[in-house]
Amino acid sequence: MANTKSAKKAARQMVRRTEVNKNRRSAVKTDVRKVEEAIASGDKTAAIAAFKSAEPSLVRTAQKGTIHPKAASRKVSRLAQRIKAMA
Repeated sequence: MANTKSAKKAARQMVRRTEVNKNRRSAVKTDVRKVEEAIASGDKTAAIAAFKSAEPSLVRTAQKGTIHPKAASRKVSRLAQRIKAMA
């Protein structure tokens, strides 16, 4: 348990940041899932629309430090590649 005043504050901040990061990660997973479902259904226009929503979400999450920037880049790249292959 935190003993100093600064350690107690850091613990409070950690709880708040953990909640924000969980929400952010969850939103990204939802966006990626929507793209994957559109790809699976074979609807290219829906896949492109979902991808245009998911890409900024992934990049923003990486900039905030919630996920690794290279992981976000990899996900964007792989989704774009799968959409391109739908033609």
